[in-house]
Amino acid sequence: MATLLDKARLFRSLHTPGRPVILPNAWDAASARVVADSGALAVATTSAGVAWSLGHGDGDHLGRDQALAALARITAAVAVPVSADIERGYAADPAGVAETVRGVLAAGAVGVNLEDTLRPVAEQSERIAAARGAADEAGIPLFVNARIDTHRLPPGDRTAWLEETLTRAHAYAEAGADGIFVLGALDAGTVKNLAAASCLPVNVAVGPGTLSVSELAEAGAARVSAGSSIAEAAYGLAGRAARELLTQGTATALDGGFAYAALNALLLADTPDAPDTP
Repeated sequence: MATLLDKARLFRSLHTPGRPVILPNAWDAASARVVADSGALAVATTSAGVAWSLGHGDGDHLGRDQALAALARITAAVAVPVSADIERGYAADPAGVAETVRGVLAAGAVGVNLEDTLRPVAEQSERIAAARGAADEAGIPLFVNARIDTHRLPPGDRTAWLEETLTRAHAYAEAGADGIFVLGALDAGTVKNLAAASCLPVNVAVGPGTLSVSELAEAGAARVSAGSSIAEAAYGLAGRAARELLTQGTATALDGGFAYAALNALLLADTPDAPDTP
Protein backbone atom coordinates (compact mmCIF):
# COMPACT_ATOMS: atom_id res chain seq x y z
CA MET A 1 0.00 0.00 0.00
CA ALA A 2 1.32 3.43 -0.95
CA THR A 3 2.39 5.66 1.94
CA LEU A 4 1.45 9.31 2.29
CA LEU A 5 4.97 10.19 1.16
CA ASP A 6 4.60 7.95 -1.91
CA LYS A 7 1.32 9.63 -2.81
CA ALA A 8 2.77 13.12 -2.32
CA ARG A 9 5.69 12.37 -4.61
CA LEU A 10 3.40 10.83 -7.21
CA PHE A 11 1.00 13.76 -7.14
CA ARG A 12 3.85 16.24 -7.53
CA SER A 13 5.20 14.31 -10.53
CA LEU A 14 1.88 14.54 -12.39
CA HIS A 15 2.16 18.32 -12.95
CA THR A 16 3.72 18.54 -16.40
CA PRO A 17 3.19 21.59 -18.64
CA GLY A 18 1.62 20.46 -21.89
CA ARG A 19 0.57 17.12 -20.40
CA PRO A 20 -1.59 18.22 -17.50
CA VAL A 21 -2.98 16.12 -14.70
CA ILE A 22 -6.77 16.11 -15.10
CA LEU A 23 -8.78 16.43 -11.90
CA PRO A 24 -12.57 15.91 -12.05
CA ASN A 25 -13.34 17.33 -8.60
CA ALA A 26 -15.23 15.29 -6.00
CA TRP A 27 -17.15 16.34 -2.90
CA ASP A 28 -17.82 13.17 -0.91
CA ALA A 29 -16.65 9.58 -0.64
CA ALA A 30 -19.02 8.29 -3.32
CA SER A 31 -18.14 10.93 -5.91
CA ALA A 32 -14.44 10.39 -5.16
CA ARG A 33 -14.79 6.65 -5.73
CA VAL A 34 -16.65 7.30 -9.00
CA VAL A 35 -13.96 9.72 -10.18
CA ALA A 36 -11.14 7.31 -9.34
CA ASP A 37 -13.00 4.40 -10.94
CA SER A 38 -13.31 6.49 -14.10
CA GLY A 39 -9.51 6.44 -14.42
CA ALA A 40 -8.38 9.62 -12.69
CA LEU A 41 -4.79 9.46 -11.46
CA ALA A 42 -5.66 11.75 -8.56
CA VAL A 43 -8.74 13.27 -6.93
CA ALA A 44 -9.22 16.89 -5.96
CA THR A 45 -12.00 18.14 -3.76
CA THR A 46 -14.20 21.13 -4.48
CA SER A 47 -14.72 23.26 -1.38
CA ALA A 48 -18.06 24.41 -2.74
CA GLY A 49 -19.28 20.87 -3.31
CA VAL A 50 -18.10 19.72 0.11
CA ALA A 51 -19.82 22.66 1.80
CA TRP A 52 -23.06 22.15 -0.15
CA SER A 53 -23.13 18.44 0.64
CA LEU A 54 -22.93 19.30 4.35
CA GLY A 55 -25.67 21.93 4.20
CA HIS A 56 -23.47 25.02 4.10
CA GLY A 57 -22.81 27.72 1.54
CA ASP A 58 -19.40 28.10 -0.07
CA GLY A 59 -17.06 30.89 0.96
CA ASP A 60 -15.73 30.22 4.46
CA HIS A 61 -19.02 29.02 5.94
CA LEU A 62 -17.79 25.48 6.65
CA GLY A 63 -15.80 24.83 9.81
CA ARG A 64 -12.35 23.27 9.77
CA ASP A 65 -13.39 20.17 11.69
CA GLN A 66 -16.27 19.41 9.32
CA ALA A 67 -14.05 19.98 6.28
CA LEU A 68 -11.30 17.71 7.58
CA ALA A 69 -13.78 14.98 8.54
CA ALA A 70 -15.20 15.05 5.01
CA LEU A 71 -11.67 14.95 3.59
CA ALA A 72 -10.79 11.90 5.68
CA ARG A 73 -13.81 10.06 4.30
CA ILE A 74 -12.73 10.92 0.76
CA THR A 75 -9.11 9.80 1.19
CA ALA A 76 -10.32 6.55 2.76
CA ALA A 77 -12.48 5.84 -0.29
CA VAL A 78 -9.70 5.96 -2.91
CA ALA A 79 -6.12 4.79 -3.33
CA VAL A 80 -5.03 7.62 -5.60
CA PRO A 81 -3.55 10.88 -4.25
CA VAL A 82 -6.05 13.43 -2.99
CA SER A 83 -5.70 17.21 -3.03
CA ALA A 84 -7.93 19.28 -0.75
CA ASP A 85 -9.48 22.64 -1.52
CA ILE A 86 -9.15 24.37 1.85
CA GLU A 87 -10.60 27.74 0.80
CA ARG A 88 -8.71 30.44 2.77
CA GLY A 89 -7.18 27.86 5.06
CA TYR A 90 -10.13 27.72 7.47
CA ALA A 91 -8.15 30.13 9.61
CA ALA A 92 -7.75 33.83 10.39
CA ASP A 93 -3.96 33.84 10.56
CA PRO A 94 -0.88 31.95 9.32
CA ALA A 95 -0.68 29.84 12.50
CA GLY A 96 -4.22 28.70 11.86
CA VAL A 97 -3.38 27.83 8.26
CA ALA A 98 -0.50 25.70 9.52
CA GLU A 99 -2.88 23.93 11.90
CA THR A 100 -5.27 23.24 9.01
CA VAL A 101 -2.45 21.81 6.91
CA ARG A 102 -1.45 19.48 9.72
CA GLY A 103 -5.06 18.33 9.77
CA VAL A 104 -5.05 17.85 5.99
CA LEU A 105 -2.01 15.59 6.23
CA ALA A 106 -3.53 13.66 9.12
CA ALA A 107 -6.65 13.15 6.96
CA GLY A 108 -4.50 11.59 4.24
CA ALA A 109 -4.35 14.28 1.54
CA VAL A 110 -1.16 15.35 -0.22
CA GLY A 111 -2.11 18.66 -1.80
CA VAL A 112 -4.03 21.82 -0.97
CA ASN A 113 -5.59 24.71 -2.84
CA LEU A 114 -5.24 27.94 -0.88
CA GLU A 115 -7.07 30.98 -2.24
CA ASP A 116 -5.82 34.54 -1.80
CA THR A 117 -9.15 36.43 -2.16
CA LEU A 118 -6.96 39.30 -3.36
CA ARG A 119 -5.64 39.93 0.15
CA PRO A 120 -2.36 41.89 0.25
CA VAL A 121 0.43 39.87 -1.30
CA ALA A 122 2.62 39.98 1.81
CA GLU A 123 -0.21 38.65 3.98
CA GLN A 124 -0.98 35.80 1.61
CA SER A 125 2.71 34.97 1.29
CA GLU A 126 2.85 34.50 5.06
CA ARG A 127 -0.09 32.12 4.91
CA ILE A 128 1.52 30.11 2.11
CA ALA A 129 4.80 30.00 4.01
CA ALA A 130 2.93 28.69 7.06
CA ALA A 131 1.37 25.92 4.96
CA ARG A 132 4.75 25.04 3.50
CA GLY A 133 6.39 25.03 6.90
CA ALA A 134 3.79 22.74 8.44
CA ALA A 135 4.18 20.24 5.60
CA ASP A 136 7.97 20.37 5.73
CA GLU A 137 7.91 19.73 9.47
CA ALA A 138 5.85 16.62 8.77
CA GLY A 139 8.31 15.50 6.09
CA ILE A 140 5.66 15.44 3.36
CA PRO A 141 6.16 17.36 0.08
CA LEU A 142 2.60 18.68 0.10
CA PHE A 143 1.68 20.32 -3.22
CA VAL A 144 0.61 23.85 -2.31
CA ASN A 145 -1.51 25.21 -5.14
CA ALA A 146 -1.89 28.98 -4.73
CA ARG A 147 -5.19 30.21 -6.11
CA ILE A 148 -4.81 33.72 -7.48
CA ASP A 149 -8.18 35.44 -7.49
CA THR A 150 -7.53 38.08 -10.13
CA HIS A 151 -10.74 36.88 -11.79
CA ARG A 152 -12.40 39.11 -9.18
CA LEU A 153 -10.83 42.25 -10.62
CA PRO A 154 -13.10 44.53 -12.69
CA PRO A 155 -12.93 43.86 -16.43
CA GLY A 156 -10.29 46.01 -17.99
CA ASP A 157 -6.71 46.06 -19.22
CA ARG A 158 -5.57 42.46 -19.74
CA THR A 159 -1.95 43.54 -19.53
CA ALA A 160 -2.55 44.90 -16.02
CA TRP A 161 -4.42 41.68 -15.14
CA LEU A 162 -1.48 39.56 -16.29
CA GLU A 163 1.03 41.72 -14.42
CA GLU A 164 -0.92 41.42 -11.17
CA THR A 165 -1.32 37.67 -11.61
CA LEU A 166 2.38 37.19 -12.25
CA THR A 167 3.39 39.48 -9.39
CA ARG A 168 1.41 37.29 -7.06
CA ALA A 169 2.70 34.09 -8.66
CA HIS A 170 6.33 35.06 -8.12
CA ALA A 171 5.71 36.15 -4.52
CA TYR A 172 3.87 32.96 -3.72
CA ALA A 173 6.64 30.87 -5.30
CA GLU A 174 9.15 32.53 -2.99
CA ALA A 175 6.87 31.75 -0.06
CA GLY A 176 6.82 28.04 -0.94
CA ALA A 177 3.93 27.49 -3.34
CA ASP A 178 4.28 24.71 -5.90
CA GLY A 179 1.70 25.83 -8.46
CA ILE A 180 -0.77 28.58 -9.24
CA PHE A 181 -4.47 28.25 -9.96
CA VAL A 182 -6.09 30.95 -12.08
CA LEU A 183 -9.87 30.94 -12.54
CA GLY A 184 -11.98 32.15 -15.44
CA ALA A 185 -12.71 31.04 -18.99
CA LEU A 186 -9.22 31.90 -20.20
CA ASP A 187 -8.35 32.01 -23.88
CA ALA A 188 -5.40 30.07 -25.27
CA GLY A 189 -3.22 33.16 -25.60
CA THR A 190 -3.68 34.07 -21.94
CA VAL A 191 -2.86 30.54 -20.79
CA LYS A 192 0.24 30.54 -23.00
CA ASN A 193 1.38 33.84 -21.54
CA LEU A 194 0.83 32.59 -18.00
CA ALA A 195 2.63 29.31 -18.63
CA ALA A 196 5.56 31.05 -20.29
CA ALA A 197 5.99 33.78 -17.68
CA SER A 198 5.08 31.94 -14.48
CA CYS A 199 7.81 30.31 -12.45
CA LEU A 200 5.27 27.71 -11.27
CA PRO A 201 3.06 25.13 -13.03
CA VAL A 202 -0.26 26.63 -14.07
CA ASN A 203 -3.63 25.14 -13.08
CA VAL A 204 -6.74 26.27 -14.96
CA ALA A 205 -10.38 25.26 -14.79
CA VAL A 206 -12.44 23.44 -17.38
CA GLY A 207 -16.20 23.49 -17.69
CA PRO A 208 -19.03 24.84 -19.84
CA GLY A 209 -17.72 27.65 -22.04
CA THR A 210 -14.02 26.99 -21.51
CA LEU A 211 -11.35 25.61 -23.77
CA SER A 212 -11.08 21.82 -23.89
CA VAL A 213 -8.42 19.89 -22.02
CA SER A 214 -6.47 19.33 -25.22
CA GLU A 215 -6.51 23.06 -26.01
CA LEU A 216 -5.44 23.95 -22.48
CA ALA A 217 -2.67 21.35 -22.66
CA GLU A 218 -1.44 22.79 -25.95
CA ALA A 219 -1.34 26.22 -24.31
CA GLY A 220 0.93 24.88 -21.57
CA ALA A 221 -1.33 24.10 -18.61
CA ALA A 222 0.13 21.62 -16.12
CA ARG A 223 -3.11 20.90 -14.31
CA VAL A 224 -6.76 21.08 -15.37
CA SER A 225 -9.53 20.80 -12.80
CA ALA A 226 -13.31 20.96 -12.93
CA GLY A 227 -13.79 23.02 -9.78
CA SER A 228 -17.39 22.94 -8.61
CA SER A 229 -18.83 22.33 -12.08
CA ILE A 230 -19.46 18.58 -11.66
CA ALA A 231 -21.16 19.14 -8.30
CA GLU A 232 -23.23 21.93 -9.88
CA ALA A 233 -24.29 19.57 -12.65
CA ALA A 234 -25.24 16.86 -10.14
CA TYR A 235 -27.38 19.22 -8.09
CA GLY A 236 -28.81 20.67 -11.29
CA LEU A 237 -29.94 17.19 -12.28
CA ALA A 238 -31.51 16.72 -8.85
CA GLY A 239 -33.45 19.93 -9.31
CA ARG A 240 -34.62 19.12 -12.83
CA ALA A 241 -35.64 15.60 -11.88
CA ALA A 242 -37.56 16.80 -8.83
CA ARG A 243 -39.41 19.49 -10.79
CA GLU A 244 -40.27 17.07 -13.57
CA LEU A 245 -41.60 14.50 -11.12
CA LEU A 246 -43.63 17.11 -9.22
CA THR A 247 -45.05 18.93 -12.24
CA GLN A 248 -45.30 16.27 -14.95
CA GLY A 249 -45.21 13.02 -13.01
CA THR A 250 -42.45 11.63 -15.22
CA ALA A 251 -38.77 10.90 -14.66
CA THR A 252 -37.07 11.26 -18.05
CA ALA A 253 -34.41 13.55 -16.54
CA LEU A 254 -33.04 10.50 -14.76
CA ASP A 255 -32.12 8.67 -17.97
CA GLY A 256 -28.43 7.84 -18.07
CA GLY A 257 -27.95 7.77 -14.31
CA PHE A 258 -25.50 5.51 -12.53
CA ALA A 259 -27.20 2.12 -12.17
CA TYR A 260 -28.01 1.26 -8.55
CA ALA A 261 -26.29 -2.13 -8.65
CA ALA A 262 -23.14 -0.76 -10.22
CA LEU A 263 -22.82 2.18 -7.84
CA ASN A 264 -23.58 0.04 -4.83
CA ALA A 265 -21.00 -2.54 -5.89
CA LEU A 266 -18.43 0.20 -6.38
CA LEU A 267 -18.94 1.45 -2.82
CA LEU A 268 -18.98 -2.07 -1.37
CA ALA A 269 -15.67 -2.96 -2.99
CA ASP A 270 -12.40 -2.60 -1.14
CA THR A 271 -10.40 0.50 -1.96
CA PRO A 272 -8.73 -0.37 -5.30
CA ASP A 273 -5.02 -0.16 -5.90
CA ALA A 274 -3.77 3.09 -7.35
CA PRO A 275 -3.29 2.97 -11.15
CA ASP A 276 0.15 3.14 -12.65
CA THR A 277 1.18 6.52 -14.01
CA PRO A 278 1.44 6.88 -17.78
